[in-house]
Amino acid sequence: MKKTIFVLLIVAFVCGLVACGKAPEGTKTSEATMGAPGMSTIEAVKEKGVLVAGVKDSVVPFGYVDEKSGELVGFDVDLCRYIADELGVKLELQPVTSSNRIPMLTEGKVDLLAATMTHKIERDEVIDFSITYFMDGQRLLVPADSGIKGYEDLAGKKVGSVKGSTSEKNILMVQPAAEVISFEGYPEAFLALKQGKVVAATTDSVILVGLKGSDPDPAKWAIVGDFFSSEPYAIGVRENDSEWRDFINFTLMKMYKEGKWEENYNKWLGPDTKYYLPPTGWKMEIWP
Repeated sequence: MKKTIFVLLIVAFVCGLVACGKAPEGTKTSEATMGAPGMSTIEAVKEKGVLVAGVKDSVVPFGYVDEKSGELVGFDVDLCRYIADELGVKLELQPVTSSNRIPMLTEGKVDLLAATMTHKIERDEVIDFSITYFMDGQRLLVPADSGIKGYEDLAGKKVGSVKGSTSEKNILMVQPAAEVISFEGYPEAFLALKQGKVVAATTDSVILVGLKGSDPDPAKWAIVGDFFSSEPYAIGVRENDSEWRDFINFTLMKMYKEGKWEENYNKWLGPDTKYYLPPTGWKMEIWP
């Protein structure tokens, strides 16, 4: 009986520590990233001297691991580096996926998300977003000799996409007769296409450009069909932190006005790259 009471007291003590916000040594908590209650993320980031950015690590050319250096590189990575430089802090990159990126942000494991994320109303109910920093649309990647010209040809056929992405929903909106097979990442969806498990892979055209350009034989693949969705990429931040969101917005505008955004675009998607994506004429929203 005494042993039982002792155990219960120990359990109660541990629960009390958790309730007080204490955790075992070495455990990462959301408070470590978000700062003290009432503190803006911008204050917390400056205080710790590090910006923790959630980026993709398998989406060429926005966020992926460079084979030579072993480092995370890409359009989104350089965007985050510019923001970190404006803050005068170091940049720490945290790989995220389409399915875990929002929880990573809300749980305080990252300070922002720059992860090929479309600003959607349903997502805005959970987190806040910056202004649009990249505009794209959804298309299809298929074998060049497949005969598939667009989503109209996908009725009754298997299509690969990614869990937690807008792409898996968009394709069913335009072609409800398709069977969507969702994978953890885009490389896995592309592999399924190569293996004949799906007849097409679908997502934003810039991601498809990266998949095709990364293949040893890009000519074997074709990106087909018109855009059947609007995909405005924005940076995700936690809700109700207007000071942090304003800073991100002002920094994006500065980057665009200085021509640094265009430099970043040409570096990763320009005519001298394997992932050339002709400019669409889109311009960033600039406030007076």
